[in-house]
Amino acid sequence: MRSSPEVLVPTELKRCSALVTGASRGLGRAIAQQLAARGVRVAVHFHTNRTAAKATWAALPGAGHALFAADLSDATRVERLWHEVIAAFGQVDVLVNNAGIYELHPPLRTTPAVWRAVWKRTLAANLLGPAQLSLFAAQAMVGHGGGRIVNISSRGAFRGEANAPAYAAAKAGLNALGQSLAKALAPHRVYVYGVAPGWIETDMAFAHLHGPRRTEILADQPLGRVATADEVARTAVFCALDAPAAMTGAIIDVNGASYLRT
Repeated sequence: MRSSPEVLVPTELKRCSALVTGASRGLGRAIAQQLAARGVRVAVHFHTNRTAAKATWAALPGAGHALFAADLSDATRVERLWHEVIAAFGQVDVLVNNAGIYELHPPLRTTPAVWRAVWKRTLAANLLGPAQLSLFAAQAMVGHGGGRIVNISSRGAFRGEANAPAYAAAKAGLNALGQSLAKALAPHRVYVYGVAPGWIETDMAFAHLHGPRRTEILADQPLGRVATADEVARTAVFCALDAPAAMTGAIIDVNGASYLRT
């Protein structure tokens, strides 16, 4: 599987396997497609949209891919998902924590009950679920000699989200989780990376990017456009297969200079 401790090479010894969460459409679909094109066998996770997930699965190049349904906000279901993937694939060499939810809850216009409910749902799906999967992956990867964990974060983790603070907080927590794991797992050849996009041109964002907010959104984009799913996916796949070990713990911005940090 490896030509060196630095790079995963799925054409050697056996096929590399990856679990991509939230892979039914959008960025997750693009990541799954690009991994499969590199010879990786992909576990396509979805929550409720089986039709879209089946379309993703059917379009993947290569063979041996499989579909898995799970609500990542349910700890019992997350554990079952992990065991189902291991039973089907034998092991997971790459985990991509891509799935997440985004709910508006402006602080000055949200009731306390709704506020608590949104925070509970968002933290469960965007942080606790990925944390649980990362634990399973870390322990398994150490056992078989190494692997990669790639967390899909957001520029919101750094600049804040005025109308969705739970989302920003969960993504900031995901960054801290990834960097903590990078420190703990580096001696065991398990490397952890983060990818932090801004707006992405996907079907989920279409209504925003082509609706009343289009001018406002594009005014914030030095490129004059938002990132494509292909561009962000290429970055995630680089982390999953090619990034050097010395980059472990890095969080890569893919936001077209719409938010810059030092």
